[in-house]
Amino acid sequence: MRMSVLASGSKGNSAVIASSRTRILVDAGLSCRELMKRMHQAGEDPGKLDAILITHEHADHVSGLPVLARRLNIPVYFTEATHRAWVRQMTPKHTISYKQWLEQQRREKQERLEAQALAHQFATGVATDELPDDHFFASTTLPEQPQDRFTEVSPDATTNPEMALAAAAEDDLCDDTPRSVKEGVRENPSFLPIVEYFQAGRHLCIGDIDITPFTIPHDATDPCGFVFASEGLRIGFATDLGYMPPNVKLALKNCDVLLLESNHDLEMLRDGPYPWSVKQRVLSRVGPLSNDAAADFLLRDYDGGAAYVVLAHLSESNNHPELARRAAEAAVGDRLRLLGNRILLAPQAEPMESLCL
Repeated sequence: MRMSVLASGSKGNSAVIASSRTRILVDAGLSCRELMKRMHQAGEDPGKLDAILITHEHADHVSGLPVLARRLNIPVYFTEATHRAWVRQMTPKHTISYKQWLEQQRREKQERLEAQALAHQFATGVATDELPDDHFFASTTLPEQPQDRFTEVSPDATTNPEMALAAAAEDDLCDDTPRSVKEGVRENPSFLPIVEYFQAGRHLCIGDIDITPFTIPHDATDPCGFVFASEGLRIGFATDLGYMPPNVKLALKNCDVLLLESNHDLEMLRDGPYPWSVKQRVLSRVGPLSNDAAADFLLRDYDGGAAYVVLAHLSESNNHPELARRAAEAAVGDRLRLLGNRILLAPQAEPMESLCL
């Protein structure tokens, strides 16, 4: 088996899990062009991907999904709840110009006045031909506005997070994207060529890779971690989890490679630049896993059987690679050796060297 981490962190996450016959992209949190560039850098051929597997719907895991899936015409695997949440995020909200809004207000007000006049006519027995003419309503309409005062209301990914993914998909349509893909993404951003559903706790197979999804504690709709098994080897994949519940500890037994979140240092987070509300979210049981929590798992519950332990999803603002490494190495202790339990760091800015077993 082979694992190639293309990116890991708050700016985007993606990895390729491969056997001798099957290649799966886990998450697509970078733009399509960047994902394809990094796959080539890692020695992976995007054209040979068999599927995309999504852990959850947060933007740093799906921002490149619609363009990449259409371009490669491959299936995307979600839980049903995660797919529904992603579609809601990708569905463009109806927006109108200021001129259209004024006209809508004028029309609705005129309709109300006409309805009131008709109701009055029925109540008093006034003949229809005695109703006021159009000039009666003219003075109640909104005044016309100069054309140059009409400004278009458009989605803003910086102020409207729900529109961020659709805006990212639109921005991802680079020059070499086929015209049919460009038009399809613009017309229906949430369309995917093939969608397959899986459930946490139930095995699924993609090619010759057996996958065990397991529920993780995170503030998404239905987030999952995975264990990938093929040819007698197992790769555990667990990021974006606020703590290590028993089901996750059990799932990560007997792994040959363990990719584990080590997001933040507690001291750096408390003293760091985040607003208090964001710090509370990070420190909660549905936020990311701290260096201390990852080390505690490695010390108390990890079985020590992996050739590599890859520390992932490190915060650029609230962590330092050496702090994460030191905490993990101290926890692994005397099990750390040349051919086993090697501690590696998954970077954000470039692909990690592929791990081949």
